[in-house]
Amino acid sequence: MLNRDTRGSQVFRLPRFLGMSAAAASATVSRGRKRMNDPYASFAEQYDLFFGGFEDHEPPKIGFFRQLFKRHEVRNVLDCACGTGRDLHLFSLLGVEVFGSDVSVAMLAQAERNLASHGLRIPLEQADFRELPFTFAREFDAVVCLSSAHFEMPDEHELTRAFASMRGVLRSGGVLVVTSGMSDRTWAEKPRFIPEVNRDDFTRLIVIDYLEEGVRFNVVDLAHRDGQNVMNVWGITYKKIYLHDSVEKSLREAGFKAWTFYGSYLFEPYRKESSQMLIAVAVN
Repeated sequence: MLNRDTRGSQVFRLPRFLGMSAAAASATVSRGRKRMNDPYASFAEQYDLFFGGFEDHEPPKIGFFRQLFKRHEVRNVLDCACGTGRDLHLFSLLGVEVFGSDVSVAMLAQAERNLASHGLRIPLEQADFRELPFTFAREFDAVVCLSSAHFEMPDEHELTRAFASMRGVLRSGGVLVVTSGMSDRTWAEKPRFIPEVNRDDFTRLIVIDYLEEGVRFNVVDLAHRDGQNVMNVWGITYKKIYLHDSVEKSLREAGFKAWTFYGSYLFEPYRKESSQMLIAVAVN
């Protein structure tokens, strides 16, 4: 169902279960005159272990974006939390013009290496997705913020600010896509143990601690190489998780005209009691 905003509200004008929290690392990078913590500096090279090969994409995900881009006449797309560039590769397969940005210099460097190894040169910019209009002096047909990256926002005010920033670089009629592996059902059931990767040479287990409004992901990596087992444990904390109602509220306050929620890449309607992922598609 397409939801349209028919109520008066404040409009602002101008972040896999996992995207990564700024609390996860402490290396400092320079960004113009600002200095900020790079949340990915310590594990950018390991990030892709959450997934399969860089060029391996789930067929339903490919089909979802192919159909969505056709429906909304998308010729160019900005991934504003592009990480190591996996989804940039996917979008390049769909024949659209692709741009990427991320707050992390380390992740952008890894993205550049990954893309180059596949013969791709895609424009990459360092940018906080709450400040996109200060980086991009243009409009896009689509902006995407995937893999729970919006969980980086500490409160709903900042989430609305982020969505308003994304809207600020969208053309009229353009679309924003936001995805999360944490759904209302997941939050209600609170699973603790997630076997994320299990290969002959590498195993990753995620143990989830649930906070009052957020979660802590404890990641246990086990490398099995050369007859040795090496264990590395690290953690990621999100102070607040944003489910359907919070995302809808922030989309409305950010000024979007209409939005639809899906529960999978098969365009299934989102159902709080049963959907295991959340996909929001908002129209500017």
